[in-house]
Amino acid sequence: MVSETKTTEAPALRRALKARHLTMIAIGGSIGTGLFVASGATISAAGPGGALFSYILIGLMVYFLMTSLGELAAYMPVSGSFSTYGQKYVEEGFGFALGWNYWYNWAVTIAVDLVAAQLVMTWWFPDTPGWIWSALFLAVIFLLNYISVRGFGEAEYWFSLIKVTTVIIFIVVGVAMIVGIFKGAEPAGWSNWAIGDAPFAGGFAAMIGVAMIVGFSFQGTELIGIAAGESEDPEKNIPRAVRQVFWRILLFYVFAILIISLIIPYTDPSLLRNDVKDISVSPFTLVFQHAGLLSAAAVMNAVILTAVLSAGNSGMYASTRMLYTLACDGKAPRIFAKLSRGGVPRNALYATTVVAGLCFLTSMFGNQTVYLWLLNTSGMTGFIAWLGIAISHYRFRRGYVLQGHDINDLPYRSGFFPLGPIFAFVLCLIITLGQNYEAFLSDTIDWGGVMATYIGIPLFLIIWFGYKLSKGTRFVRYSEMDFPGRFKK
Repeated sequence: MVSETKTTEAPALRRALKARHLTMIAIGGSIGTGLFVASGATISAAGPGGALFSYILIGLMVYFLMTSLGELAAYMPVSGSFSTYGQKYVEEGFGFALGWNYWYNWAVTIAVDLVAAQLVMTWWFPDTPGWIWSALFLAVIFLLNYISVRGFGEAEYWFSLIKVTTVIIFIVVGVAMIVGIFKGAEPAGWSNWAIGDAPFAGGFAAMIGVAMIVGFSFQGTELIGIAAGESEDPEKNIPRAVRQVFWRILLFYVFAILIISLIIPYTDPSLLRNDVKDISVSPFTLVFQHAGLLSAAAVMNAVILTAVLSAGNSGMYASTRMLYTLACDGKAPRIFAKLSRGGVPRNALYATTVVAGLCFLTSMFGNQTVYLWLLNTSGMTGFIAWLGIAISHYRFRRGYVLQGHDINDLPYRSGFFPLGPIFAFVLCLIITLGQNYEAFLSDTIDWGGVMATYIGIPLFLIIWFGYKLSKGTRFVRYSEMDFPGRFKK
């Protein structure tokens, strides 16, 4: 399914993503409005200590997941990674459900990004109808993915570079304020951690709620697994990208949250709002303004627009490749397995674009309740994909060892097995099931709200067990697992 050079043979996916592309995809995929806008709400809800602890805990879970995915992807670099690994090392129906749910997740997420993009553009052009911007950005994202995988890679590289540069500048400015080089509107330092109920305001319930928001903000780091199927020299480049994830999570998330909490009191009313329409309430904007950078709102608006386009670009790529892989495995119509001369699955791209457009129209002209359900299902599916990674890696390693293979022969080996996948699975499961646990503690349960929150779980189970019952599949025994050896470039 993969080729490095053009030949007279049938078109194939091209390994055109270089090491720099993978590096930026690994960290840039998760830097978005969750960090730039919603991080303020997490500090306000849980206090500075609670928010920082949640980011450290979820960041550790994500790192464990990325080492698990790195081991799988370096050994078997395929574009439909989660679906393929679930099928080969867990159960065929499990992989089928993972694939379709992940495709759906990103197709709907593109629609969400289109809505966010028009809200950002309204800041500059309040009199222009928002749907025009959404249509324009959908066309841009489509074209970036239509031409070649190199087009996606280059666009994502520069999008991510802008986001990473912004966070680095933010950290430098923040440190300068903390040490006294810049004098802010309010004193910066540990005094903000002593206000009111800080550092752990809101208690355990608030920390659970924050952990869910933080988990959503980290989603996208798993894109490296999808990109592995079209990367140059995956045995070297994937491990390199995975090793950098830990330090980048520490720098871009933990340091950023720490600096925000030291400069802005968690009681600041601006942090209570979590609205992409008002860039002035972004904690990044507030810190820049406290440092005397009055044009911070305009700059951050451009950065947030970049983050939204990056998310849409990555979503289009991920969902297209997943649908292509499903078609190649006979689990989707074969028409989606067709490739262009440049190795792009354009039929899968057309289908994904149509679904994203329809979901966007639902948000604009249709029933808002339907759109809310779509959005919640999409968000839940991201956590299901993470659970799938942890399960697949655990069973992969167990089967690999039980069949007598030497783990030193793996191109990349996770040093945290079995603690890593077990820790990630348990924590991810707690966050998934605890999203709306407070609804069950009230006298009157809002079943509509509960269903809107958890609809992704029964949908996944219906797809899984529907396939399992119709095909008569069973869990793959360790002794029957297929380990074909290293994949060649």
